[in-house]
Amino acid sequence: MAESGLERVVGVDWSGDKGPGQRRKIWAGVWTASSTGGRVTLESGRTREELVAWLVEMSRETPRMVVGFDFSFSYPEWFLRELGIGSAPEFWELVASGRGEEWLHRECADVRFWGRVGPRRHGKKPAEFSGEHAHRMLRRAETVLKVRAEMTDPLQVAKIAGIAPKSVFQIGGAGAVGTASLRGMPGLLVLRAAGFRIWPYDEPSVRSAPLVVEIYTRLMTGAVTKSSEVARTAYLAKKRRESALYAGLPRGVVAKARALEDAFDALVTALVMTEHRGEFAELRKTEDEVFRMEGQTWVPGLVG
Repeated sequence: MAESGLERVVGVDWSGDKGPGQRRKIWAGVWTASSTGGRVTLESGRTREELVAWLVEMSRETPRMVVGFDFSFSYPEWFLRELGIGSAPEFWELVASGRGEEWLHRECADVRFWGRVGPRRHGKKPAEFSGEHAHRMLRRAETVLKVRAEMTDPLQVAKIAGIAPKSVFQIGGAGAVGTASLRGMPGLLVLRAAGFRIWPYDEPSVRSAPLVVEIYTRLMTGAVTKSSEVARTAYLAKKRRESALYAGLPRGVVAKARALEDAFDALVTALVMTEHRGEFAELRKTEDEVFRMEGQTWVPGLVG
């Protein structure tokens, strides 16, 4: 059995696409423990709802599993307080009730959800999030990535170099994460109801219940031009020389990751999580009020 007892690790490259594009944009990298060390697959072809149902089905087969999603699990603390909400799971309920789609709709008048033009909003980043107020559009988890001076681990600094996390309020334009996040939160409710522990809001118990964590794909891959097939190919070739985990990948899996950025992200995320799978048993439910509302991003080396 795998280190820490985990039998399966899943890294999901998510999408906020509302149409059939979901089936080609959503990818899952899956590592499954085996007598020979582990088997890796790359899967696509599912909608958001279908992928969540698939995860629930897999958890019945291998409950000792961890899933990483690359979308934000909540919004800044001040925004939740404005809504009269005290925790991220309460916010998911609001989003799932239809509020999330209201914020995404072109008729929405709340200019804080920016990046998409509509009759009552210009689509530009509002003054409320500009200049000295820019920090308001970020959660604490994202602010930490912005403030590189706070970091002492040179490997972490190197990975974050040139990487700027986006605001969950951005729902359109390059790198927007808001749409995928708002359309991902209802799935967290489904998974939680099915017995998954959602970190850091629930107490993890990887030996008895499946676990879900928020991840940031860029921290998994490090600095690489992911949109370039040449760069993806070079990255994977280097990893295959350095890592037994990568060296043992099936040719078909490597071919998919070379060809498609979304598949590449899912694969690398799954393998980074697999390499550090022993750390998931060390995670604990947060007692921090801000993290209870905003959530945390899992990164290798994180404790607590």
